Amino acid sequence: QVQLVESGGGSVQPGGSLTLSCAASGYTDIHNCMGWFRQAPGKEREGVAGIDRDGSTSYAESVKGRFTISKDNAKNTLYLQMNNLKPEDTAMYYCAADLWTDGVLVPDEYNYWGQGTQVTVSS
Repeated sequence: QVQLVESGGGSVQPGGSLTLSCAASGYTDIHNCMGWFRQAPGKEREGVAGIDRDGSTSYAESVKGRFTISKDNAKNTLYLQMNNLKPEDTAMYYCAADLWTDGVLVPDEYNYWGQGTQVTVSS
């Protein structure tokens, strides 16, 4: 059974930083493609950052230069380093994994999801 558990969310002031973690367990091949997504109240879930099977990374335009996605295969853990956080980054953040996707930033491409971790950016 595939399980994804996010951690690291919290409340920070604008300009601050957070690092999210997603610990993965179960059928490890499912973790070939992994991504971070977020959903703010009243908005659709959107892709933030993703890692494809070949290790290539993709980012939403709104986070390029501020967020960095990485994966530690030995620990089966996905990370999202978030710097220079803005109030508009406030959302529930989810990690997702699957064997194959046609787009690492497309929510519908993933079958396995974590429960989410809240990130709040405010002064």
